[in-house]
Amino acid sequence: MTRRPKLRSFVGTILIILIVSIYALLATTIATATLATAPWWAHLLYFLLTGLLWVIPAMLVIKWMAGPFKKKDAD
Repeated sequence: MTRRPKLRSFVGTILIILIVSIYALLATTIATATLATAPWWAHLLYFLLTGLLWVIPAMLVIKWMAGPFKKKDAD
């Protein structure tokens, strides 16, 4: 019995926490620097887009955490 999946899950969890934390800081910094005088709809669009965009790298990490799928032999 190997512990590989548990290690992969641990590393993936740490990566997701880092990705989300760094991404949130970066997105907020960019918003503060560029959207100070922008209208409300620009804020809405920016935060809607950046609020969903972090899902892509997180999804890739989760896919990596799941590992390779094993093919079942057909009888």
